[in-house]
Amino acid sequence: MDQIIHAAVFVLYLLVMLAIGIYFYRANKSQTDYYLGGRKLNFWVTSMSAQASDMSGWLMMGLPGTAFLLTKNLGLAEAFWTALGLAIGTYLNWLFLAKRLRNYSEKSGNSITIPTYLENRFRDKTHLIRIIAALFIVIFFLIYTAAQFSAGAKLFNAVFGLDYKIALLIGALVIVLYTFLGGFLAVCWTDLIQGTLMFLALIILPVLAVTKLGGLAETFNLAAALTDAAEGLGFAEWTGIGRGLGALGIISIAAWGLGYFGQPHILVRFMGIEKAEHIKPARRIAMVWVVVTLFSAVVLGVIGKAFMSTIVSAEELMAMDGEKIFIYMVQHLLTGPIAAILAGLLLTAVLAAIMSTADSQLLVTSSAISEDIGKNLFRNKINEQNTIWVSRISVLIIAVIAFIIARNPDSSVFDLVAYAWAGFGAAFGPAILMSLYWKRMNWQGTLAGILAGGISVLVWRNFIKTYIDLYELLPAFVISVIFIVVVSLLTSKPDEEIEKEFDEFIKAERQS
Repeated sequence: MDQIIHAAVFVLYLLVMLAIGIYFYRANKSQTDYYLGGRKLNFWVTSMSAQASDMSGWLMMGLPGTAFLLTKNLGLAEAFWTALGLAIGTYLNWLFLAKRLRNYSEKSGNSITIPTYLENRFRDKTHLIRIIAALFIVIFFLIYTAAQFSAGAKLFNAVFGLDYKIALLIGALVIVLYTFLGGFLAVCWTDLIQGTLMFLALIILPVLAVTKLGGLAETFNLAAALTDAAEGLGFAEWTGIGRGLGALGIISIAAWGLGYFGQPHILVRFMGIEKAEHIKPARRIAMVWVVVTLFSAVVLGVIGKAFMSTIVSAEELMAMDGEKIFIYMVQHLLTGPIAAILAGLLLTAVLAAIMSTADSQLLVTSSAISEDIGKNLFRNKINEQNTIWVSRISVLIIAVIAFIIARNPDSSVFDLVAYAWAGFGAAFGPAILMSLYWKRMNWQGTLAGILAGGISVLVWRNFIKTYIDLYELLPAFVISVIFIVVVSLLTSKPDEEIEKEFDEFIKAERQS
């Protein structure tokens, strides 16, 4: 009976998402509408969409699953420093990038994608920046989207007992349908709903579990008893300091925060907000959402371990997939017809987290293919309306490839996201950040930085990390910065027109 109620809630939720996609299908009259919503997002939608598309199924599954390990492999410490790094990175991204990128992307050729912005900013007549940037978007978003499809399959598998591959297909189909139809506006408005669901779910579930276990003290004592922490989960267990995690390890984990500067699916939210003055209230909303959800997700992993230890045997607890802890807790805490409705809503929050990121990734990838690659290959042969259809077809193709990558049921959502996050952070982060602050930067330096950052992530991840256990984002980010500076200084300075535009932009920024 509970499964039927869960299914009914899921179906109702999915129908609402599809209805939003159909509604906004009619509103897309131009590329700017399809990719940026005509730059008319209000600050509520911008803030919630930016953060919901950011956190993904990783927030509901990957991060709690890491904290679920407790002291094993320093899982709790890794979750703590990851969350702290992300919170700081979120704030800095909104503070240093959001307003400037919104204004400069409009001033510089009314750019509607990240590769287009970079090409217009530096007047790259070779179009190499745009094409290379778009290729990296396709590569890393394939991995990122696969992570979301995998998370969706794990959800349907755990809740309904569906075969992993069938569950994978169902989740992918729904996400593709409303992204295909509604474009950016559909994605952002569904993100507002999904972000709200995620926020409430991550608060409600830990509270229910703690109440069931008799209070906070009892819950955390029980969690501590499952580890080698004789005196409870203290500073050493939460931070890893004194338990083998050194300064380099902490910096490596917290370096997740650097990735924010280069995430295309987040940056386009900044470009799409209606007014630059809306950035400040949007930042405040975003920070409240981020701090609460990250803290709750980490604590959820700890509370979940304690709660499940009262449900299953020690052997079953050891073998449990920590990335499904949210789902397991809902299934055991909320049973019976009335409670099952709430359970359905909480489980829908996991689906919301997955969908809110996967749809954004598909949209950005399709825009890279149609706007940044297609237009360069078939100049003047594709009109605006046809470009939108190329984007929609690209959504389907990318989804199929991501589906193939995600077919392994043992794939880790956390690891897949970490890989893609590093790729974007290193390839685009330094280039975007420095393009808004450094006048001497030129197109050659930009291209060198994108190539150096993206390639460094691929090389470090596959060939070096075995020997030097450092999150690939950190060294690749530094390498990208070095290449941008060195190549820009060794080549000719930007044209007078570019420097003049930069000076006018900075002057306008200071006066605003």
